[in-house]
Amino acid sequence: MARPEKEAAVAELKEKLSRARSVVLTDYRGLTVAEITELRKRLREAGLEYRVAKNTLTRLAAQEKVGAALDPYLIGPTALAFSYEDPVVPAKILTEFARSYRALEIKGAILEDEVIDAAAVQELAELPSYEVLVAQLLGVLQGPVRGLVTVLGGPQRKLVYALDAIRKEKEQMAG
Repeated sequence: MARPEKEAAVAELKEKLSRARSVVLTDYRGLTVAEITELRKRLREAGLEYRVAKNTLTRLAAQEKVGAALDPYLIGPTALAFSYEDPVVPAKILTEFARSYRALEIKGAILEDEVIDAAAVQELAELPSYEVLVAQLLGVLQGPVRGLVTVLGGPQRKLVYALDAIRKEKEQMAG
């Protein structure tokens, strides 16, 4: 690449890195063209961008965001999966794909402004979805309210039981 082309590529990568909520780095060696096409399709359907990038250019582009922390992951061929909305989605899709196609290796990721290793990407992929986490949180928040309602309803329930017992006793005396 000529110098102006390299500068343009670095500027483009830098812009994508600055907008991305997460970027997962992968080594795609060993995947066939059909498998890479399938991977790209899955990522595109989820609203993600997947592109191969030269390690040197990626290193230069990431310098501002994460410094040299990304350097150990920039060895061998590298493809980047950019997520601009949900930071967990690329980890989930790539981990699932890597289970089916062992040739795909997840190297690491940039999550917000932190570099994480492949094991942390795996843990991220195992997190429940946002909707499930919200539902769990609502369940936890409802617990104390439900308990309060039960406690507050207790005396009224006991009064109803007592009045019913008195009514039954009077019916037996009259009958």
